[in-house]
Amino acid sequence: MAYYVIKILLTAVLVVLVSELGRKSAFWGGLLASLPLVSYLGLVWLYIDTQSVEKVSRLSTSVFWLVIPSLPFFILLPFLLKRNVSFPVSLGIATALMICVYFLMVFSLKKMEIHL
Repeated sequence: MAYYVIKILLTAVLVVLVSELGRKSAFWGGLLASLPLVSYLGLVWLYIDTQSVEKVSRLSTSVFWLVIPSLPFFILLPFLLKRNVSFPVSLGIATALMICVYFLMVFSLKKMEIHL
């Protein structure tokens, strides 16, 4: 049980740190947010939990392919916000695009016979 509490607290601290740094400096908040910390921690927790390098390898490969569809979100969101589209609407549109690109990526990977 203590292990799960440590996992939750460490992960939560990172998310809070991103938002706090982001308030003070977009660069430092963005740098911390852009690091694959969640993926890194997920890989570490998975290895500790399973001792399986195969599972870690498969998760890492999935993360690689599934990071790509998230990138349009980070292009469209600031584009919309700079054009005075409200934050909730911008977030919704950017999220909808990201979800569509995720589906397109999964479909494309299946066509290329890449199984995640």
